[in-house]
Amino acid sequence: MSDIIRVLPDSVANQIAAGEVIQRPASVIKELVENAVDAHATKIQIFLKDAGRTLIQIIDNGIGMSDTDARLAFERHSTSKIRQAEDLFTLTTMGFRGEALASIAAISQVELRTRIANAQLGTRLVINASVCESQEPVACPQGSNFMVKNLFFNIPARRKFLKNNQVELSNIVKEFEKLALINNNVEFELVHNGTTIYKLQPGTFIQRISALFGKALDKQLIPVSVENSLISITGYVGRPENARKRNPYQFLFANERFMRHPYFHKAIISCYDQLIAADVQPHYFLRLNVEPQTIDVNIHPTKTEIKFENEQPIWQILSAAVRESIGRFADLPSIDFESQGVPVPPYDPNRQVEQPTLGTDTDYNPFKQGDRPVRQHTPMPDWEELYRGFEKQKSVTPQQQQLPSLVEGDDGQTSLSDSTTSFIQVRQRYIVSPGRSGMVVIDQHRAHLLVLYTRYVKQLAGAAVSSQALLFPDVIKISPSQQPLLEQLQPELEKMGFTISYLGGDDWSVSSVPSGIEGVNVHDLLLQVIESVEQGGASIESRVAEHVALRVASAAAIPYGRTLTQEEMSHLAADLLALPNPNYTPDGKPVIGLIEMADINRLF
Repeated sequence: MSDIIRVLPDSVANQIAAGEVIQRPASVIKELVENAVDAHATKIQIFLKDAGRTLIQIIDNGIGMSDTDARLAFERHSTSKIRQAEDLFTLTTMGFRGEALASIAAISQVELRTRIANAQLGTRLVINASVCESQEPVACPQGSNFMVKNLFFNIPARRKFLKNNQVELSNIVKEFEKLALINNNVEFELVHNGTTIYKLQPGTFIQRISALFGKALDKQLIPVSVENSLISITGYVGRPENARKRNPYQFLFANERFMRHPYFHKAIISCYDQLIAADVQPHYFLRLNVEPQTIDVNIHPTKTEIKFENEQPIWQILSAAVRESIGRFADLPSIDFESQGVPVPPYDPNRQVEQPTLGTDTDYNPFKQGDRPVRQHTPMPDWEELYRGFEKQKSVTPQQQQLPSLVEGDDGQTSLSDSTTSFIQVRQRYIVSPGRSGMVVIDQHRAHLLVLYTRYVKQLAGAAVSSQALLFPDVIKISPSQQPLLEQLQPELEKMGFTISYLGGDDWSVSSVPSGIEGVNVHDLLLQVIESVEQGGASIESRVAEHVALRVASAAAIPYGRTLTQEEMSHLAADLLALPNPNYTPDGKPVIGLIEMADINRLF
């Protein structure tokens, strides 16, 4: 048998490595900017064409490279950062593997101009798909000027699966924010197709945060600072009242390197227990500095995963530091210690609170036992009468409809049978009905939302949506990374009834919305649509229509706390069960639940 194992050519090996290191244009920017930072650059300029597909140009004023180093830098595993394996545990630079430039050159056309400080002339190097085409002396300023052209030109499949320019530009801006945020002492400029997106001057950490995300964020942050023999933690966390449902600013750095660390993220979030709602997230910008030999950054090619030797002690220090800062600087409500031992009723968002009237006794304290009034309890229902209502299912009142009862089919889906049923409303939230397999429970708000959503999607697909002008236009803030996506969505949003215009900076104006959506948080709605486009999938038109339909349905659906008649419950159940999939809302929340007879029998 002949030998079948071959050593891959360097060009093929570089393309394979590029699949891990260079995933999209944002990866190229990350690697080249980190190299510029390692070269002690104080000014870095980034110029893009077509979101990096056509051109990525990065200019820095770092130390530059000699002609020999410039050529050698594009070879695999060539680096100035380490000399031996032990150096991996004392890293103080961003790069160290020596794979980035070789990977970039394997999948693009690269031109480099570079000069060191004491040289009269610099070097111009042209590489096409790992093949060095020319190297010659050239007059150029000190530093390095990389031009990466036609990314993935020799890998059509990878180029084909890049997302559209707006999505790729959004990814580039997000990567740029991480790099510019931690390197606040470096001047940065980001230009796309001749338009300047960012021009940042050197400054303090809080100044860089404000320059990237808006001056209003400055007042929403609380400083954090702690230092001991194990770790130094500095930065800022958000005030509890400024937590967001979507797109919170959350940045965690270890030794000046951005990282994703779910364990430390949980340490920070746990500090906000009982201070924020479960569906919101706080901002945080935290820099952790430890001894280099106590961490390992050589885990993943993207170098965003880091292992810590003292992970558990750092978790405790981080949690304590954040809690102390929140307690010291945040304006938290005071506690009435006279209420100790008195049970606090559970929070009910739908509970109606009576407003105080003239003549109210201001000295009254409801927590004092002696002053507490006698509560007027609602009389218990007549359970025997309620039970007899179940027994008389066959004698239907004129108000009831002849509806099939709800049962569980063989496929696990809710199906129908040919008998009559009655409905009971529980706590003005759930509709309960007997079925063959037990008791069927329907969430009235979600059921109506699903019925309306299905109806609205059909309407949006067939005709234009009428719009309602706002008396005062809403001014919303969209982060720079999301603005390219909103520009792409603008035509489709206008078809759906929105009128949106750009005001400058991060501000957009919404002067009209689709009819029926008045009162809905437009900012949250637009962020949902943007995130859906960013994740890909269906067409932009369908995603916009679905999100608009969902929000309109959510605003118009029967609210919790409303009492329904038998006729209304019957109609709602009939409309719900006529849908092809009545079990879940469009965002995946259950609509129908079944309490099986076996579970009921176990109660007795």
